[in-house]
Amino acid sequence: MTDTTMEQRLTQVRARIEQCCHAAGRHPDEVQLLPVSKTFADELIVQAQSLGLLRFGENRAQDLRARFEAFSQTDIQWVMIGHTQTNKARDIARYAHELQSLDRLSLAEALERRLQREGRALDVLIQIKTAHEESKFGLDPQDLPDFLQQLKAFSTLRVRGLMTMATQTDDSDEIRRCFALARQWRDRLRAEGHEECTRLSMGMSGDFELAIAEGATEVRLGSAIFGAREGA
Repeated sequence: MTDTTMEQRLTQVRARIEQCCHAAGRHPDEVQLLPVSKTFADELIVQAQSLGLLRFGENRAQDLRARFEAFSQTDIQWVMIGHTQTNKARDIARYAHELQSLDRLSLAEALERRLQREGRALDVLIQIKTAHEESKFGLDPQDLPDFLQQLKAFSTLRVRGLMTMATQTDDSDEIRRCFALARQWRDRLRAEGHEECTRLSMGMSGDFELAIAEGATEVRLGSAIFGAREGA
C-alpha cells in the first residue's frame, strides 16, 4: 500500500463525513475521526502519521502496550476501544490516553487503583449495550444513572460520554435504533446534570453514515482508511 492510496482513502472518508454532516444539518467539525489501527502493521501507522493522524484505536491491551512502546518517541495517542479485562487495568493505566469501553464497576475500581499508582487521570467513555446480540459488551443503559453516581468516587476517571456498537445487520432501521438510543441516553444524562457527558463514539466503517445521522461525535474507522485487513 502506498502513501497515495492511504491519502486517497483518507480524503474520501473525510468527504463522506462532511457530506453526512451536511445531510444531517450538522457542521463537519462536530464529528471527529478515530482511525482504528488494530491488526495493521506498524508501517501503516507511520504512513498515517505522515498524513497528520496522531490518535489511534486499539482493541486489545497487549497490542496497545506494544504500539506505545514501538512509537514511544512520537506524539501518537493510543485509545483503548475493545472490551477490557480487569487484569489488564495496569496496561490501560500506563499506556492508554483514553478508554472507550468502561462498562462495569470492577473495571473502574481496578483502573482507579492503577491510575493512582501511576499518578495519572484518564478520560473514559462508558460503553452501553444497545444491540441485542449476545456477543456485544456494554452496560445496560438503564443502569447508567446509578453507574455515574458510583463513578463519582473515582477521582482518576473523567467520564466524557458514551460509546456503543450497533447490531451487525443490513437492517438500517435496527442500526439507527442502536445509535438513536445512545444519543437519547447521552442527552438525558446531560439534562440530569452530567454536563461533561458530551461525546458519542459510535459508527464504524460499515455504518458510520447512519451514526452521524443519529448524532455521533466520533466515528471509529479502520478498513476505510487502512484498507482490508489480512484474512478479511
